[in-house]
Amino acid sequence: QVQLVESGGGLVQAGGSLRLSCAASLRPFGSYAMGWFRQAPGKEREFVAAISWSGSSTVYADSVKGRFAISRDNAKNTAYLEMNSLKFEDTAVYFCAARAALGGTYQHQEQYRYWGQGTQVTVSS
Repeated sequence: QVQLVESGGGLVQAGGSLRLSCAASLRPFGSYAMGWFRQAPGKEREFVAAISWSGSSTVYADSVKGRFAISRDNAKNTAYLEMNSLKFEDTAVYFCAARAALGGTYQHQEQYRYWGQGTQVTVSS
């Protein structure tokens, strides 16, 4: 059974930082493109960041560009989302997602097959 397990969420003050992790049971992990999405209360789930299978290509939503960084460690079967300069509006449940792909980055939810359960990030103003 494929599993994606997010961790690292929590409560942080505005201006602070958090690092989310996504541990994957997918094998080989290096053949999957990864993405992070988020869903705030009362809003639809939205794209945050994506990374190619090798980590050589990344793409970000305009709202997080320059503040968030996506990365991966294929040896550890884990993807990361480093979040800096957090704002109140970053409060959401954050999900990681995966799709089999040997190339490219993907920004649309329907492009991903596997999803984690999410981790809550709350930013206090």
